[in-house]
Amino acid sequence: MSSFKDPNAFADPEDPQLVADAKKDVPEPVLHSYTERDIILYNLGVGATEKELKWTFEGDDEFAALPTFGVIPQFQASASIPLDWLPNFNPAKLLHGEQYLAIKAPIPTSGELVNEGRILEVLDKGKAAAVTIIIESRDKHSNEVIFENQMTAFIRGSGGFGGKRTGKDRGPATAANTPPKRKPDAIVEEKTTEMQAALYRLSGDYNPLHILPEFAAIGGFDRPILHGLCSMGIAGKHVLKSFGPYKDIKVRFAGVVYPGETIITEMWKAGSKVIFTAKVKERDSIALAAAAVTLVDEGVKAKL
Repeated sequence: MSSFKDPNAFADPEDPQLVADAKKDVPEPVLHSYTERDIILYNLGVGATEKELKWTFEGDDEFAALPTFGVIPQFQASASIPLDWLPNFNPAKLLHGEQYLAIKAPIPTSGELVNEGRILEVLDKGKAAAVTIIIESRDKHSNEVIFENQMTAFIRGSGGFGGKRTGKDRGPATAANTPPKRKPDAIVEEKTTEMQAALYRLSGDYNPLHILPEFAAIGGFDRPILHGLCSMGIAGKHVLKSFGPYKDIKVRFAGVVYPGETIITEMWKAGSKVIFTAKVKERDSIALAAAAVTLVDEGVKAKL
């Protein structure tokens, strides 16, 4: 990938001037420091238990971050990229649409990561804009890339600016991941707790939508909802337990989960990929769709 410092790194001849100018903006890198405590807090936030010592006790020989911890260091960097150049931009109309995370190196259990973010792609969906931001997280001391995130936001009411409608194929980050027409190879069910969102937000996403009833009501929800990235972390943990380590994970946020509801992750192995969906048991509704991981070891069988 071209340098994040190059203003033209993500230029696209099909972009209108509005988008071309926005893509040239090179934000300052954002440093994210974390300790073993932050790893434990994240792991607990996505439902790791006191019995799973490799995820909840820093003294365990196998102590590690769950792979989806990679969405945490990049969070401030992605949130700091301005979108107010879009027509009729209203932050309350922004929906987190998709998330892609690539794990490029072993995850340090504490460290300092330098996060550089840029606008990767902007699509004009007519009544909405779809903006994909790419963030690279490097170890401050070794300069090694640990994570790459691609976050797609849908901004309702911000379309109609003459941008392109369809994006480029970005491999696993844009794959459709349609589940095969057969029974899942593995199914894991987990009931979230009523305090799941209150706990998960301590990993860095302080959006009041997930804790304040009156704020959730403005968004049209009966009560505060679980963070989409928390649902992704829970489903990602289910895939890890069922099939082992993976090098990337992609999800589309298709519906909400309320704290206390039960997430059912259905998984299908397809070569090096595990395609999965996450459903809410109580309402029989899809929470995560078009989702998959790429396994580190393709030959692994489901641990049923």
